[in-house]
Amino acid sequence: MRSPLIEAACAFRLSLDAAGRSGAENMAIDAELLDRADGTGASFLRLYRFDPPCLSLGRNEPAARYDHTEIARRGLDVVRRPTGGRAVWHEHEVTYAVAAPLAAFGSLRNAYHTVHERIAAALRSLGAGATLAPYQPPPSGRVDQPASCFATPVGGEVLVAGRKLVGSAQVRKRSAFLQHGSILLDGSQEIVRAVSRQASAVSGETTLSGVLRRHVSFHEVADAIVAAWGDEVTSPNLAFAPGAARRGVKS
Repeated sequence: MRSPLIEAACAFRLSLDAAGRSGAENMAIDAELLDRADGTGASFLRLYRFDPPCLSLGRNEPAARYDHTEIARRGLDVVRRPTGGRAVWHEHEVTYAVAAPLAAFGSLRNAYHTVHERIAAALRSLGAGATLAPYQPPPSGRVDQPASCFATPVGGEVLVAGRKLVGSAQVRKRSAFLQHGSILLDGSQEIVRAVSRQASAVSGETTLSGVLRRHVSFHEVADAIVAAWGDEVTSPNLAFAPGAARRGVKS
């Protein structure tokens, strides 16, 4: 069943960006969509990938948590996200972004849950038994946080057989919010653990190819997500000029 909150939202303008962009370009575009959602009241759904693969750090993560010598030795592309959360290795995935007026969802928590409901429905249509993690009160006292976003699930995140398949983060800007995240198709988050100065956490992620025991393509998942949004995606695919993407300028 669709959430009544999202039913009142504006039509989502779709951006399918399958060619792949650098981390800096992708984050600039997401930030621009947030600006547009805040300034115009429009809603956006963007599906994209990273090329080259990239390590993204949460907005408030201490850079000292990671081994910069090892990052340089591996030649990793690194970017700082406008959203919070922990580090993510972006390689074999579909990355999604939703930018929209917060009033259409009521609260950031409702938005987080509702967007994940749609993504979980899309994954179930492909044969994955996707569910949402239950909300639990945060632990009392100070707890050391794992470096990887995928190490442990939190309430409202997308799980398959208890393991995290989608890692997401949010940020609010005045009247609008941005939520973006990674839907893991294959590979692992081992690079995050390899470059972290913290003790390695037990892997908590799974991948769609591993769950379905077959290759799953970017376009297969993107089509399922667009179908899950249904007739709320009513406008043509937005395009971004390669030279302007760093500034988030639409072609």
